[in-house]
Amino acid sequence: MTTKPITGRAGLALLLSLSLSATAFAQQPSAGEKKASSVKYESPHVKRKLDRSGKARHGKASFYHQKFAGRKMADGTPMDPNSNIAASKTLPLGTIARVTNLENGKSEIVEIRDRGPYVEGRIVDLTPKTAKKLDIHEQGVAAVRVEPIEVPLADGSKLRGEGSTMEIASGE
Repeated sequence: MTTKPITGRAGLALLLSLSLSATAFAQQPSAGEKKASSVKYESPHVKRKLDRSGKARHGKASFYHQKFAGRKMADGTPMDPNSNIAASKTLPLGTIARVTNLENGKSEIVEIRDRGPYVEGRIVDLTPKTAKKLDIHEQGVAAVRVEPIEVPLADGSKLRGEGSTMEIASGE
């Protein structure tokens, strides 16, 4: 039996198919291999509904790496590592919130001016200055409570959140 060489488009398609199959096979980890990281990342392009409820939330906080200093944030301003700004995926930009480290009770007031963090389970990214004040800078991540104090609403008004300590005078 004689075989004819495959040429032209059919040959190119077969060669491409075999090449892609080999590449996909080579990238599969073997049964004994572990993945390099168990951290799950979320796409920053996923549209999330903003939470304007003013309710407190619990989760993990991390902080910006120094390489982000000076880079433009979601509100258009440069990231200042010595400020009390923060990033949230769900709180509206301009929200003022109290972030409390649940391990030691320390808290700081921040303004949400950026989007992120995009790591599963993390609800806020802080500047290095704020992380240091909350004693998060050593371990890098900590359990926190984020209590909105003032939440900008879509109509331009502001809602006082659960973190607001202002008392409403009686009779108003």
